[in-house]
Amino acid sequence: MLQELRRNRKKLIWITVLVLLLALIRLFEKQLFYDPFLGFFKGEFQNAQLPPYDAMPLFFGLVFRYFLNSAVSVAVIYVVFKDVPLTKFTTFLYLILFGVLIALFFGILKFSDQPDYMFLFYVRRFLIQPLFLVLFLPAFYYQKKNQ
Repeated sequence: MLQELRRNRKKLIWITVLVLLLALIRLFEKQLFYDPFLGFFKGEFQNAQLPPYDAMPLFFGLVFRYFLNSAVSVAVIYVVFKDVPLTKFTTFLYLILFGVLIALFFGILKFSDQPDYMFLFYVRRFLIQPLFLVLFLPAFYYQKKNQ
């Protein structure tokens, strides 16, 4: 076990650095991104009114945050698997999922008078947090193990 850790030391260092980058994105979220929903979803939001928001800065803030999280997540997947086709596939998945999620998020905000706040919460969560990494890593590991 110790020899395997030594053999993979570089990989572990890179993964640690990338995970720290993800943590820094989260730590500085208030300074880096416009998101009036940060405070809204931290409180009792089920019976509250949506906070006022400016759609364009919100859109670009979500794009920027999703891009940062996705770039770091794709880098983690590359470091773990060292598989370029898998990395390209992951990038493609992130792009498709972004399109679906951003359309859902703004569709809910625009076309629903009283949106389901829990659904909005979870769609937003997938946009702003690297949850796909948590899903993709074990899935790709399982797939590689069974090939």
